[in-house]
Amino acid sequence: MEGVNVSTHPEIPGEPTQTSTALLEKATAAIQGFGPVNKIHQHLCAFHFYGHDMTRQVEAHHFCGHQNEEFRQCLIYDRPDDDGRLIGLEYLVSEELFLTLPDEEKRFWHSHEFEVKSGVLFMPGVPGPIQRQDLEKVAKTYGKVFHFWQVDRGDTLPLGIPQVMMALTREGQLYQNLARDVERRYNVSFEKESENRAYMTGPAHGIHPMANGGGRGLQTVLREVECKPVGVDHSAARVFV
Repeated sequence: MEGVNVSTHPEIPGEPTQTSTALLEKATAAIQGFGPVNKIHQHLCAFHFYGHDMTRQVEAHHFCGHQNEEFRQCLIYDRPDDDGRLIGLEYLVSEELFLTLPDEEKRFWHSHEFEVKSGVLFMPGVPGPIQRQDLEKVAKTYGKVFHFWQVDRGDTLPLGIPQVMMALTREGQLYQNLARDVERRYNVSFEKESENRAYMTGPAHGIHPMANGGGRGLQTVLREVECKPVGVDHSAARVFV
């Protein structure tokens, strides 16, 4: 797919971090523990598109940690340096766990087989033979992603409600200039890596038909409904779902 490079890095409004704030951060960092963050063990680079609009594609840097052999969780940034914006979260589960989900829930999860075998999902800076040991497992998993910050449209702050995202599932979906830009910056070749991963396989039962949106677009929306809270008899309350 041809198109513009929609991955942007808008400047965040606000005053620069003061020296006093930086010193305070150093002090608290020396005292406190950061267990959940310290479990992060790998950096994956891939691409996401909005569940309702494949033309909006975003470079996504995942910083992931295992909870166990069948479940890992990732913080997603728009870039991997100190200036990266936290734009989303992704959960990865094994095929076995995915199959336990209700069918309606399965629609929110995407497969990873094509991402991995095409070479577009990779570990920056890690030698191919080493990263392929783990990516063999990733190819069999499913992921659920929400982005909170729509940096692709230039938002300088995280606006609106979280949006469900999807991943590439076949050739021709990814903007070629976006792909070339990432290949250039990280000195990788998706085509060459795809050849090296040809032996890999996806889920044992094949990609589930309800995954990847069940073949339809998905969008999270906010709507207002009337309901009566428990224990309140005299009036209805408005809530958002």
